[in-house]
Amino acid sequence: MEAPVVSQVVSTWRPRLVGEAEADFARRVVSACGPTSAARARSLLWATSRLAAFGAWAGLEADESALLREGVIERFVLVGLGSASGSRRRTVRANLRFVGRRVVPEQFPPDVVPVERLRSPQPYSPQEIASYLGLAAAQPTLARRMRAAGLVCLGAGAGLLGADLRQVRGSDVVSVSGVLCVRVVGRRQRTVPVLNAYEERLAESAHYAGDGFLIGGVSPERHNVTHRLVDSLSRGSDLGRLSVPRLRASWLSGLAVAAGLPELLAAAGLSDSKALFDLVSYLPVPGPDEVVSVLRALGGTKPS
Repeated sequence: MEAPVVSQVVSTWRPRLVGEAEADFARRVVSACGPTSAARARSLLWATSRLAAFGAWAGLEADESALLREGVIERFVLVGLGSASGSRRRTVRANLRFVGRRVVPEQFPPDVVPVERLRSPQPYSPQEIASYLGLAAAQPTLARRMRAAGLVCLGAGAGLLGADLRQVRGSDVVSVSGVLCVRVVGRRQRTVPVLNAYEERLAESAHYAGDGFLIGGVSPERHNVTHRLVDSLSRGSDLGRLSVPRLRASWLSGLAVAAGLPELLAAAGLSDSKALFDLVSYLPVPGPDEVVSVLRALGGTKPS
């Protein structure tokens, strides 16, 4: 959305549930933020106009320095939005803080508490993945069997998740120098060799999908496309709900073991790999051919 169009959306916005003073406040502060889309602009306009209406009820002027404060925003979210859902209150709070940091940044000092590093989910054991593949093979239709197996193989065999997973077409699974690989499109384009244990099943799923999306759907922008597949693979009596991040963790764990990471940590006297992350920026960036060559060597031999 071009800036002039967004600017017009803001300037012509006329709400019905708040007064003109509150609407003028909303248009003024949102215009100062420079939202990049009409939908974003409307979301900010709604939040700031309701904040101004709450301020009028509390005896505060419709002024940036009076309303765009952490304390006022928090009071509005807790009292003025008391009947809203938790996710709705969090969204409004985030939007108002976004406006405040851009309009009156002196009243919103930067956070000084560092963000805690996320921990990796627990990898699946080979027996658990075999059980999920067994559930995939027991699906009632051929399409469901192919897509379910493809989901497991792309996660545990190539480490894909999120948008990378949703956008894979059957034609993106190709042979490179005799190695089955997945060509990942989107922001992080790359070629990922598939671990040998998953090559045959993934090749079968890719052949069935052809030029279509390997795990189903008709649009690359679709969301929640894995939910039905995950539901269908989460009915085993001894298995929990399938987790795509855990499939990726299994892929990473297998590569780490094959690369000798446990032995490296033991030799260096380290209890975990966090200390190694500081070295990543100093390491050479490998090319696609090098990645395929190294991961091919780590993939091991095909199971008998």
